[in-house]
Amino acid sequence: MTSTINGGISFWYADAGIPAPREPLPGDASADVCIVGGGYTGLWTAYYLKKAVPFLNITVLEAAFCGYGASGRNGGWLYNGIAGRDRYARLHGHDAAVRLQQAMNDTVTEVIRAAADEHIDADIHQGGVLEVAHTPAQLTRLRNFHAVEIAFGEKDRELYSARETADRIRIAGAVGSSWTPHGARLHPVKLVKGLAAAVEALGVTIHESTPVTEIKPKHAVTPYGTVRAPYVLRCTEGFTASLAHHRRTWLPMNSSMIATEPLPADAWDRIGWQGRETLGDMAHAYMYAQRTADDRIALGGRGVPYRYGSRAATTENAGRTQPATIDALRAVLTRFFPQLAGVRIDHAWSGVLGVPRDWCATVTLDRSTGLGWAGGYVGSGVATANLAARTLRDLVQQDSGQSGPTDLTALPWVNHKVRKWEPEPLRWLGVQALYAAYRTADRRELTARTTHTDRLATLADKISGRH
Repeated sequence: MTSTINGGISFWYADAGIPAPREPLPGDASADVCIVGGGYTGLWTAYYLKKAVPFLNITVLEAAFCGYGASGRNGGWLYNGIAGRDRYARLHGHDAAVRLQQAMNDTVTEVIRAAADEHIDADIHQGGVLEVAHTPAQLTRLRNFHAVEIAFGEKDRELYSARETADRIRIAGAVGSSWTPHGARLHPVKLVKGLAAAVEALGVTIHESTPVTEIKPKHAVTPYGTVRAPYVLRCTEGFTASLAHHRRTWLPMNSSMIATEPLPADAWDRIGWQGRETLGDMAHAYMYAQRTADDRIALGGRGVPYRYGSRAATTENAGRTQPATIDALRAVLTRFFPQLAGVRIDHAWSGVLGVPRDWCATVTLDRSTGLGWAGGYVGSGVATANLAARTLRDLVQQDSGQSGPTDLTALPWVNHKVRKWEPEPLRWLGVQALYAAYRTADRRELTARTTHTDRLATLADKISGRH
């Protein structure tokens, strides 16, 4: 049997190829806007700013190459979830959170539209998102989740019985599911490579192999020189901890994935999945999956969630993940689809995502310094990064006097303040304990068959700040 490729950044790069390198920053430079980070957030921000104001001199600085981080390693879920919506409802009122949710629903359509306009073939298929329940407790959470989503404006969401779930995807033991049309499967690297090319074609300068070590008002400092700009926008998500003074800003959470070999037609006949929905579940240590364009299953979840001292943000080891995590993800795969017990796992990899202390994604522009940032997507960044980028565009235009307030600048996540994470060793101990609690709660719910969420998970949610 062919051994699994572990690392190599991700399966998506093995499939699409590593991009040709761009030149590093040659020395001190100036710009109208300097964007730190060449992932989805940074590239979309450059794209929308340059489209809105073509004469802007925009420079993007990327430590490795565009899409090296989460943008090139994620599960390919373009969907309408956003971290922190429930908290924003408590802070700003239900109507404000509904507006945020509607903006996310529209963002799925916007990404698909923009990719088409720029002729980016990213294997996008809008089959929606199917989230399934396996246990009585998960089914209770699913029904509550479904009702809450409808209350936040998703009138087109559908709730399915066990039989109706099987009509879409035949998942062993599934007792129900919830489906939204506001989701699509895509190939992350094809999207980020196409977006980088589109941004360059507009006249944006991208410097790769240029790590930014410090961001301060009107300055982005690198080993090769400093870029000076009235606006410096931090778009570094899970790598934020590598910047000076940002070790505790966002926690770099690890997530891991596997990709199977291409499955034959008879396997898909047994599984179904003809709608190519993205697939998730209601476990506390949840999974996420897609049926790829070449008929693999790419499936992910949390492995070792966090490394001491936020080291994952700086030492990713080219995406390698632990053998135990590969085994755990294979176990999830075969629990969902027992007929795939002998399937070959072609690739495994990992990456980091940014988690704020209150689990709320944010977009900010400090008008007194010209410093802006966006991120803390907690794993929902494929779509959220696009909304964040358009919001940063509007904030910069508003601050520079080129436009007034917009619907996006009035959304409740704009300029939200988040406290820092605890210092070590409290940070490491807390995260390890939380995810141990979630895994224990999942096991107990599988065996107890109660309709109530396990108390350990409820306690973990309260301590972590997730709810």
